[in-house]
Amino acid sequence: MIDPLLALGVAGLLALGAFVLFRPQRGIVPRWRHTRKGSDRIRREDALKHVHSYEMEGGHPTLHSLAGALQLSADQAAQLLSAMAADELVVVEGGEVGLTPNGRQAALHILRAHRLWESHLAVETGYPEIEWHEQADKAEHRLTADELSALDARLGYPERDPHGDPIPTLSGEVVRHGGVPLTAAELDTPLRIVHLEDEPEVVYAQLVAERLHPGMEIRLIERSSQRVRFWGGGDEHVLAPIVASNIAVQPVPVVAAAPMPVDTLSHLKSGERARVVRISSVCRGAERRRLLDLGLLPGTEVAAEFASPSGDPAAYLVRGATLALRADQARLIEIERTAEG
Repeated sequence: MIDPLLALGVAGLLALGAFVLFRPQRGIVPRWRHTRKGSDRIRREDALKHVHSYEMEGGHPTLHSLAGALQLSADQAAQLLSAMAADELVVVEGGEVGLTPNGRQAALHILRAHRLWESHLAVETGYPEIEWHEQADKAEHRLTADELSALDARLGYPERDPHGDPIPTLSGEVVRHGGVPLTAAELDTPLRIVHLEDEPEVVYAQLVAERLHPGMEIRLIERSSQRVRFWGGGDEHVLAPIVASNIAVQPVPVVAAAPMPVDTLSHLKSGERARVVRISSVCRGAERRRLLDLGLLPGTEVAAEFASPSGDPAAYLVRGATLALRADQARLIEIERTAEG
């Protein structure tokens, strides 16, 4: 005969196990299903971005390009495309993949979310520039259309993200930057950077280290199979061609061309004076706010007082107060020398 207490205990354990497994919303099984559903949606959205990026370049992705981009097996990529085709997001013909109108609209939403979030990170946070892309890759999947509209308004409706990529409008319009790779630009011609490619990360990290940014005016000095040399931001830059090809530029119109800036506070020697013109647009977020809080506003008179024994940091007289600035901070402050300097 079965012990009633034992049977009751077993039944209680089974009930508890069922509760832990299937408890609505918080149970293991519902949470697993929710996570899997979220992963499937993210994978679809990443696939839409991949197809859209090819279309923007005038090409068509394939099953194998999709599998490589999303790190899937060919079978997994085929299953994904089949499900997306059934939902009328993509069409697959002759081994090539294209977007349907619904698929293109969804892809533009993800692209808009990614680039607006990068703009938010650049303007409103202190995240390092090298982390913007990865952070936006995560945020793009959770932002709703209403949240994007609010963010767009708060940022002042930017047309381009911090890398120079166009931000799709609410209606889906995308205006290309129209630049050419620096490796294809004319020598000794005023140029303006219009875009920095942020992938692959190892290459983008080199561009960040050079403190390059969209809007910077440069002049190409030398181009060879070994190096690309140009002047910009008050410094000479030398890059490998494979790195320089990730910089897109446009000629500066003759009517808009001005003497190449730009003198920076870091070039000021002890006893010299200058006036602040602007803080470089490469300086954003918390770092920009700190320099403004220190009084380094356009029109402010500054004077170099002395440098530390190593030369970095240096002391500057600003609005009657002495400030110590590192060389990398002083390079962000564009100046014009006064008559006394």
